[in-house]
Amino acid sequence: MARNTGPVCRLCRREGVKLMLKASRCETARCAMERQWRAQPPGMHAWRRRKEGEFLKRLREKQKVKRYYGVLERQFLVYVQAAEREKGNTGEALLRLLERRLDNAVYKLGFAASHPSARQVVTHGHIYVNGRRVDRPGYLVRPGDRVTVKPAGRSEKLVRAALGEGPPPVQAWLQLDPQKLEGVVVALPGRDDVQIPVEEHLIIEFCSR
Repeated sequence: MARNTGPVCRLCRREGVKLMLKASRCETARCAMERQWRAQPPGMHAWRRRKEGEFLKRLREKQKVKRYYGVLERQFLVYVQAAEREKGNTGEALLRLLERRLDNAVYKLGFAASHPSARQVVTHGHIYVNGRRVDRPGYLVRPGDRVTVKPAGRSEKLVRAALGEGPPPVQAWLQLDPQKLEGVVVALPGRDDVQIPVEEHLIIEFCSR
């Protein structure tokens, strides 16, 4: 499957927000967004850029969300179509669907240090859902699902290293048992669980044009 293999710090600079694609490095002074001379869109003529129009604003919101969750264009359009079939606000439904991705749940539980790491942990078969191995990062978790780590020394060592010295703060829609390396989905994620600033109505307007 296609994926981005280029320098990911350029993606954060392009969107003007930290996408947390390099785990703990994004929280240090080494992050490109912390450097005044680099916290600009990539390219040698950034200072010449004109004022963004409405089309570009909508495009940037879509790209920001795509890059944060690590999905491709065709995958993203499938999520948009699914959100349009949901009741209520389409933009919020889209974000809820993306939050329910298995790799996002693994990241939010602290089993991986970043979204790219979580995707790798899932695809390599280290994660079980309800006792069965699931190696699809796009698998949508539901309330009642139990997300556990493969009962093997290598898998447990990998996840414990990501957890570090103590369990991370977990959002209300998840519960974590760090001793058992087990997480439970107790509810559907809400709009407030999205950790990046995003105007979802601009995304829907862009995809509906």
